[in-house]
Amino acid sequence: MSFTVRESVRRVALRTAGWSAAAALAALAVVIAPGAHAERSGSAPAADRATTATDGADVHAVAGSAPMLPLFGRTTDGHLRAYEPKGSGGGLQAYVDLGGGYSTATALFRLPVSGDGGAQDLYIRMNNALYYTAERGTETKLIGTGWDQFNLLMSPGNMGGAAQPDVIARDTAGALWLYQGKTDGTFLTRVQAGTGWSGMDVLAGYGDYTGDGKNDLLARTPAGTLYLYPGTGSVTANAILGTRVTVGTGWNAYKTLVSTGDNDGDGKPDLIASDSAGALWLFKGTGKASAPFAARVQIGTSGWAGFNAFF
Repeated sequence: MSFTVRESVRRVALRTAGWSAAAALAALAVVIAPGAHAERSGSAPAADRATTATDGADVHAVAGSAPMLPLFGRTTDGHLRAYEPKGSGGGLQAYVDLGGGYSTATALFRLPVSGDGGAQDLYIRMNNALYYTAERGTETKLIGTGWDQFNLLMSPGNMGGAAQPDVIARDTAGALWLYQGKTDGTFLTRVQAGTGWSGMDVLAGYGDYTGDGKNDLLARTPAGTLYLYPGTGSVTANAILGTRVTVGTGWNAYKTLVSTGDNDGDGKPDLIASDSAGALWLFKGTGKASAPFAARVQIGTSGWAGFNAFF
């Protein structure tokens, strides 16, 4: 079974089919299960809108680069919205509504892997199954089952090794895994990135926050301490991340932390945060490990409490 996906902005596969999600996705063939052979370790459609930094550009970026990617948000009624970055100065453009039916998705994340400027290639977890649809594709693919073993899933960009962006997944035992992306949306054999990660409640980041040319990972504890784990550029088991650096405390004031790469167009990855009052904040990246973020800038004043997921 396949779905029609509109060029440049996906009006998402599962909506175009009329979205009986479980029925629509049930017949797809398994490509790879998550533990298979595991090693240790306001815009209009494209035709009607101006070109943005992500349209038509190859956003596969080598490790250490920070593409300008849209922010996705899922509303409490299950709609998915895409907000393109404004660029210079930071902020977001008016949203594109990608459709409804996402309330039952237990994880959503984006990986620009498809080789055609697919800044909005989308992954959706329904129950224990993970699905993929390319931004300019015509197919929704079942990546595999067993993905309910993970309670955190995100992409930090390309951590090294293969040329595509990767996925970081934390399992219920607290182990951290790296899945290297492939251009067809599937993954190479997973590699263990570490153990003992149960003490984190948020994983974030997309790009190089230290200025050394390697993508890094941000992690927050429930008590509000934010850590920066520098990427090593290696995809060897348990050698993917270096010694952590404390970014600061008090980060539990934010409901959500997410990076869309470079939001303000200066070439450095940034961090976006939403608070319980519904405000949206931009922390501009500095490229310095000792102080990776400048003082926050408010980029949204109200209404952002109406979302239950950002990516």
